[in-house]
Amino acid sequence: MKGMTRRQFMAGSTMAAGSLILSSCTRPVLRQAANDEIRVAIVGVGGQGGSHLDTYLSKEMKDLNVRLVAVCDADQKHVDAAVAKAEKAGVKAVGVQDMRKVFDMKDVDAVVTATPNHWHSLVGIWAVQAGKDVYVEKPLSHDIFEGRKVAEAAAKSKKIVFVGTQSRSDPSLAEAIKWLQAGNLGKIVRVRGFCYKPRASIGKTTGEQPLPPGLDYDLWCGPAPKDPLRRKKLHYDWHWFWATGNADIGNQGIHQMDISRWAAGATQVKRAMGFGGRFGYDDDAETPNTETVFIETDTVPIIFEVRGLSARKPSAEEKSPPMDAYKGVRIGVVVDCEGGHFDGAWVYDTKGEKVRQFKVDRGGNHRTNFIKCLRSRDPKDNVAPALEGHRSAVCFHAGNISCRVGKEMKQAELTEMFKADKVAQECWERFQKHVNVHEAAEKWQPAVGPWLTFDPAAEKFTGAFAERANKYLKGPAGGKYREPFVVPDKV
Repeated sequence: MKGMTRRQFMAGSTMAAGSLILSSCTRPVLRQAANDEIRVAIVGVGGQGGSHLDTYLSKEMKDLNVRLVAVCDADQKHVDAAVAKAEKAGVKAVGVQDMRKVFDMKDVDAVVTATPNHWHSLVGIWAVQAGKDVYVEKPLSHDIFEGRKVAEAAAKSKKIVFVGTQSRSDPSLAEAIKWLQAGNLGKIVRVRGFCYKPRASIGKTTGEQPLPPGLDYDLWCGPAPKDPLRRKKLHYDWHWFWATGNADIGNQGIHQMDISRWAAGATQVKRAMGFGGRFGYDDDAETPNTETVFIETDTVPIIFEVRGLSARKPSAEEKSPPMDAYKGVRIGVVVDCEGGHFDGAWVYDTKGEKVRQFKVDRGGNHRTNFIKCLRSRDPKDNVAPALEGHRSAVCFHAGNISCRVGKEMKQAELTEMFKADKVAQECWERFQKHVNVHEAAEKWQPAVGPWLTFDPAAEKFTGAFAERANKYLKGPAGGKYREPFVVPDKV
């Protein structure tokens, strides 16, 4: 089934027999009339998908003549709850478990997907191949290969792929970035992104865990290996496993990474290096809860830091201990310029004095902008197109891959490595200080990745460590997918 598209797969099933005449290859791309009803289906209605459900049941969407017609989730419990919620709101929505049924519904114009990361790209590809526009939650891709394929599918189909990086719909942030790039604070030197967000242990299991009743685990796994469940909670904690998630740098962090790359004016990654680990507790998760990534782009460097542990050990009765911050920023960006810095809202001079404020709103109109883009069909109205989502995802993918091909290193060795680079040294010293709060200094070692050289044209790593690094470019299992859930080489 390698390289087979969703349409080719469905052509062999009775379910699709009468629907293929509506595929994007035969249906013309038309400008949506201003008052035409837009019919939406949501694929993945747990977690963030629940938020999308609320949006599409809102008066705002009704006033925009948008109607929810279908909800889909591999977990039947989620489907039933979504259908019931829609019915309570006076909306009749069809509920299904298999998303392929959604793509063959004649009365679906657009798909909104909030599945786990390993499904994002394939949902996007299948949607546009079925002639639907699609809103893909962040990150656009689970790996670099898949992101490129979504961008190619969007371009080929001429359908709209709109990525859920909300800050792209923040007009004040766009104004601030334009102001900075014009040199009003001097030359941009570097951009720092931060995701200091508390993440508790997911616990430790001793064997295979039971699946939630009503779950179609085959559909839930999709492109990922169908391995026994080895965590207490199926939902959400998939973020912390490489087969389905991308660590917090690709979860919450992609928002800040996207802003960082946007501010840097970068389109390409040239080199990346990362180090980190999972500290403070011993659980079943695989991804780091503490990570620092250095990215060399075609403009200025990007530094990204993730911390899931608190600034100090919490007391027994303390539910929300404080988190670290860098220049007052916990979850956000700091743009370092020759004449000061920007913290995502305020501009500061070199003395740390506030000189200008940009009243950012974090893109609260992002979902509405998706609908406006569907009506206009104007590429200029797509503030978060597939290619931009792909480029930002490449940044964190490259950093994660460096960590994954690295090895544990003594702290003294990393100190020696960074002594000639004051910026990297400062990042490492703060990293050490942070982890030492939670682990005895003599008992922990970071996993340190090599500098990986990236060819942005071929979207492959070159040079030393390339063979090992390139194994992580495609698919959750060494470049392989479970049939029929295959991201095709040619879209």
